[in-house]
Amino acid sequence: MQNQIKTNLTMLTDFYEITMANGYFSNGFENKIVYFDMFFRRVPDDGGYAIMAGTQQVADYLKNLTFTQEDIEYLRGCRIFSEAFLKYLADFKFSCDVWAVPEGTPIFPGEPILTVRGPAIQAQFVETMILLSINHQSLIATKANRIVRAALGRPVMEFGSRRAQGPDGAILGARAAYIGGCCGTACTISDRDFGVPALGTMAHSWVQLFESEVEAFRAYAREYPGQCTLLVDTFNVLKSGVPNAIRVFQEELLPLGFRPAGIRIDSGDIAYLSRKARKMLDDAGFEDCKICASNSLDEYLIRDMLMQGACVDSFGVGERLITASSEPVFGGVYKLAAVEQPDGTIIPKIKISENVSKITTPCFKKLWRLYDKGSGKAIADVITMNDEQIDDAKPYEIFDPEHVWKRKILTNFRAVPLREKIFENGKCLMKTRSLKELQLYCMQQVDTLWDEVKRFEHPHQYYVDLSQRLWDEKNLLISRYSY
Repeated sequence: MQNQIKTNLTMLTDFYEITMANGYFSNGFENKIVYFDMFFRRVPDDGGYAIMAGTQQVADYLKNLTFTQEDIEYLRGCRIFSEAFLKYLADFKFSCDVWAVPEGTPIFPGEPILTVRGPAIQAQFVETMILLSINHQSLIATKANRIVRAALGRPVMEFGSRRAQGPDGAILGARAAYIGGCCGTACTISDRDFGVPALGTMAHSWVQLFESEVEAFRAYAREYPGQCTLLVDTFNVLKSGVPNAIRVFQEELLPLGFRPAGIRIDSGDIAYLSRKARKMLDDAGFEDCKICASNSLDEYLIRDMLMQGACVDSFGVGERLITASSEPVFGGVYKLAAVEQPDGTIIPKIKISENVSKITTPCFKKLWRLYDKGSGKAIADVITMNDEQIDDAKPYEIFDPEHVWKRKILTNFRAVPLREKIFENGKCLMKTRSLKELQLYCMQQVDTLWDEVKRFEHPHQYYVDLSQRLWDEKNLLISRYSY
């Protein structure tokens, strides 16, 4: 048995994707053109918005979608697939079109954040990896963005590798956390592979291995005089940790012409300890020495600590970020929206449910964001038929698709299509953006949201509306298929 993670992830799929593909092939559907949408139904932690992430990994997967001989032999061994189907897979070439919301964009429930158009077998088969990649990274980017906002401009470091759900949870989680606003990660491989700055100093074991705390601090200061941050809570923060740190700063760093980078507190009442430590450092002439806090933090603890006057300059956040432990599921789904006839006619498809939230929105669609020209703030998102245009030179009426009497006529607004075409006939068109660019873009886009939408508790609902044509089409299908 091989234990390494394979770079070809074609077979990382739900088995029913393959059984359906075989059935589609047997029924002559392999070239039938379909449209699938990915969307999600609610924001984790009952927040006001989520952050799109993971699209790059989707693109990497689609570019390398190839069935190896090993894959074919495995499927042949299942004894339920026809040889003609296995030959089809052996000659498989991805040829779909894909549209997606750019990474770092705030997204909202019900929106088609990614659409795949192409042959039924192909568009169906890629469901698992699309959902896996975007669900995971959007979850972590969203959690990171909440935590970063709670820190009120103070740097937040992602420290959760050892508590992540497996290697990809750590590596790609660090990537997503950086898009969401973190300044760096403890995960070294994420720096090597993605350029997420690797950060870190020492563990308590470093202090324990030396004869005394002060000797441990001296050794570290001599080794890293230009970036000396000392962990001061191994024994007693105020009675030994901070006093010994000050002593080492004075005796080891100052004579060499260096200033201390900081101290880190990893336990105890950090609000209280940081205030006391700040006074001790200031009294010793180290007003520029930063205080970093860690220890099972999240957005609520950080917010409360700062409200209590904590003198903390940066935060290291681990398990509650990298696992999004308060709500560790991003419920994105992938549903059929339309089927295209040979003459180009698009036939809408819908899923009906007694659970209203599970009724899908049919048709090949376009997603718009409307901005107020005066404030620059986002007013609402509108989902239209793909061939519709929103002319922002004219008044435009929006309405709540669930409470249709709630209507508003917009003027002085700007309409922006949100999605980009990232694949055309199987060829990747996706623009390469650095993680820093994605992080800055995310920050800029979040700034376009009203503060009421960004509240942690009971945020204002941001409206995602349907155009009149799309709303009419959806209700026509609901009427047709409701018994």
